Amino acid sequence: MPRGPAGAQLARLRTVLTVFFALDGFVFAGWVVRIPDIKDQTGASPSALGLALLGVSAGGVATMVLTGGLIRRYGAHVVTVGTAVLLCAGVVLPPLTRSALALGLVLLVFGAAFGSINVAMNSAAVDLVAALRRPILPSFHAAFSLGGMLGAGLGALVAGHLSPTRHLLLLALLGLAVTAFAGRALLALPAPKPPPAPDSTAEPGGGDEPAAALPAGRVRVLVAVLGLMALCTAYGEGAMADWSALHLKESLDAGPGLAAAGYSVFALAMTAGRLSGTALLLRLGQNRALVAGGATACAGMVLGSFSPYVWGALAGFALTGLGLANIFPIAIGRAGELAGPHGVAAASTLGYGGMLLGPPAIGFLADWFSLRAALSTVALLAGAAALIAYAMQYATRPRKA
Repeated sequence: MPRGPAGAQLARLRTVLTVFFALDGFVFAGWVVRIPDIKDQTGASPSALGLALLGVSAGGVATMVLTGGLIRRYGAHVVTVGTAVLLCAGVVLPPLTRSALALGLVLLVFGAAFGSINVAMNSAAVDLVAALRRPILPSFHAAFSLGGMLGAGLGALVAGHLSPTRHLLLLALLGLAVTAFAGRALLALPAPKPPPAPDSTAEPGGGDEPAAALPAGRVRVLVAVLGLMALCTAYGEGAMADWSALHLKESLDAGPGLAAAGYSVFALAMTAGRLSGTALLLRLGQNRALVAGGATACAGMVLGSFSPYVWGALAGFALTGLGLANIFPIAIGRAGELAGPHGVAAASTLGYGGMLLGPPAIGFLADWFSLRAALSTVALLAGAAALIAYAMQYATRPRKA
């Protein structure tokens, strides 16, 4: 890290961005743990709920495309603060609905804010990573997971005492207060400029080949594959966020508090995995870390989906969180290493598309088959990500002349 005033400024920026990542996870988790209550309130079937949740996906994916233009015009810091305000305001809308159609419409607003803030925050984080030249991206995603754990934990505590309307209103007010405090600091900090590129573009300690050794055509293909890998694993994260509580409640007869704790266990395990992400990369390298993560998540979700016991399902959720923890940030970081900001944007859009499209897909599959069977698709896609990563260790090797 640079020393002196420049180093202190970068350290402050890292702290403030960490707060926004945590806020995003906190607000999103507060919404997802109340989905069972809002489902009962609207009288929606699993497929109708899945269709309503598509509002989050549609709003998020549509605005992800537009957010890049806003960032180029106003800067990632301004867009991060503005979308944080919209996210906090939007979370109060779902419990005000009384039908699946109305729920889907208000989730368009919430999804738009969620998609936009994630693109903006990641853009700001990538700028900081480039300036520091340290693989710290997993730490920001750890903050998101920690915020999710805290939001889910709070939801589990208040689920039996506060209505969804009061709970999410208090959540919104707290989020707006944090945004006002952290947003002022973020807007006062300029976007960092990366230092001159070193001779080698290989990630320190990553054990992978330099991006410069690969031809342009292979780089484009690899970025697309990394985006697909991010999609496979983000699908699982989105599914766990929206359906883990409902699975525990309806499939295993868990009470409201224990059902809400399901996502908290998953988020806690993911947080622990991401906090150790940098050390894992230095020890295993990118490809082996990706293979190990995908295989662990696959095994965990098989247990979480089909265990007849609540505690077995919770153990499966924890394994799934550990396995999925670093796949998304590694894939996004590797895409940036290969193709710069354009690679990050392409892989991020595919990845977050998986997070947003996963929940409605689970809803339709649950209606056609069962919720257990629907959740098993998370294991299937995690296994696919592990296989893709295993194949990529050969694709990323420069071909000899």
